[in-house]
Amino acid sequence: MSDISVNHLGIIMDGNGRWAMNKNQPRVYGHKQGAKTAKMIIDYCAKKEIPFLTLYTFSNENWSRPKEEINSLMDLLSFYLEKEVENMMRNNIRFNVVGRIESLPKKTRNFVLSTMNKTKNNSGLFLTLALSYGGRQEIIDAINSIIDSNIKIINEDILKNHLYCPELPDIDLVIRTGGETRLSNFLLWQSAYAEIYTSEKYWPEFDINELEKAMEDFENRH
Repeated sequence: MSDISVNHLGIIMDGNGRWAMNKNQPRVYGHKQGAKTAKMIIDYCAKKEIPFLTLYTFSNENWSRPKEEINSLMDLLSFYLEKEVENMMRNNIRFNVVGRIESLPKKTRNFVLSTMNKTKNNSGLFLTLALSYGGRQEIIDAINSIIDSNIKIINEDILKNHLYCPELPDIDLVIRTGGETRLSNFLLWQSAYAEIYTSEKYWPEFDINELEKAMEDFENRH
């Protein structure tokens, strides 16, 4: 594909656990394969010069999952950040996170902050992971930040400037895998006018062909 007009692509990476269970494997097996899919999609978006990519990685609600699964997810995230930071530098990718970073385990939080710092001057793909994130919570936190600033009258610009990352533009296209059709509290403010594409494929089996199919569907909408 060429001349892609998507400025900000958001992906709800759903179905890791169900994909693994269908293969009689533990859920963590699905998360590991899902991480490989994420790397492939990130590299593709960087190559195609898509300006912004946001991946829904771990929601506020995910903290209710079994502790063993959460620990595995955090270890996997730390491993990939350590492994991929040089690749991000080579590909001019700027790494970013939205969410309550303070809720992450110290080791994972340190890798997140370190990767953000190392890549902060890169000017290519602006890659954001939504971690310990909830769209409603982001809006509430923004309003509380505005109250603390003693601002009396709120408009859209003021609220946007108090979101976790004011640099993030509105999302053009939200892709959700796993056959579900809801937003699940993903970037609610930024997705107000987003087009939504649902893939029946679970995230570990999502591939470039499926991504391009979603992009073509977006390009053909009016």
